[in-house]
Amino acid sequence: MSKIDEIQAEINQVVKGKQEVVRKVIATMLAEGHILLEDIPGVGKTTLAMTLAKAMSMDYKRTQFTPDILPSDILGFSMYNSQTKEFEYKAGSIFCNLFLADEINRTSPKTQSALLEVMEEGSVTVDGVTRQLPTPFTVIATENPIGSAGTQMLPESQLDRFMVCLSMGYPEHSDAVEILKGNASKPLSHVKPVITRDEFAELQQQVNDLFVHETMYGYITTLVEKTRESEFVMLGASPRGSIALLRMAKAMAFMRGSDFVSPEDVESVFKDTLGHRVKLSTKAKAAGLDVAAVLKKIFDSVEAPRT
Repeated sequence: MSKIDEIQAEINQVVKGKQEVVRKVIATMLAEGHILLEDIPGVGKTTLAMTLAKAMSMDYKRTQFTPDILPSDILGFSMYNSQTKEFEYKAGSIFCNLFLADEINRTSPKTQSALLEVMEEGSVTVDGVTRQLPTPFTVIATENPIGSAGTQMLPESQLDRFMVCLSMGYPEHSDAVEILKGNASKPLSHVKPVITRDEFAELQQQVNDLFVHETMYGYITTLVEKTRESEFVMLGASPRGSIALLRMAKAMAFMRGSDFVSPEDVESVFKDTLGHRVKLSTKAKAAGLDVAAVLKKIFDSVEAPRT
């Protein structure tokens, strides 16, 4: 059993019936990306993040995003020390390996924007001084569905920083029974670390170095370009979306034990990677099409290369 399989096994002990979501979350972390979990409260989003951190020996911090949270709470701030007569930097909650931004769409746009540099460059700039975050570093943000009381939509620039947007959904009946049985035994206390941070960083490097055939570069680029040309899409995916799709396809190929990326790897993460980056046109809404249906039309319109 590989280290990745061991991580999945540990997480599946706690997060019941969500093997595919767990698999894609791990793949995103291998691809050095960030994860947006959009779902109703109470389906295990926070539990998933905590279990991941424990299984991977990662320093984990959580911030509950509310309207009164300030950027300095996340990034840190400078405080005057009367003894040394100098300003000293006090690190914010972002300095960790796995940061959980809980209910990110309940806070102000100003605080949401504080995460832009962090997620893109892995660094924090306060008072003109840039500080690097520890590696590996991943943001897992949860958000309640738009329309829930006290929520506001994330801006496109923020959404674009998330490599994938996933939804856990309600568990099946049998899984719900297992959750109910296991809740009394505090399942998180039984999770064991199966990989060190350095070992996981090595796996990330292996994913980054995975072979990609020239035709696959053209295939991914064409797929993303089609999102900008479709009559059903008002706003298509950016070049950052192309990079995210490539990196996720590499991670999925790596997790299935392949040494090259195939069209099937791209297909498996196409909706998860681009679904939150496109905005549908009024024509799509009039035709009764949702994002998943539109992306399927786009994907099916491009012939896959032979590998």
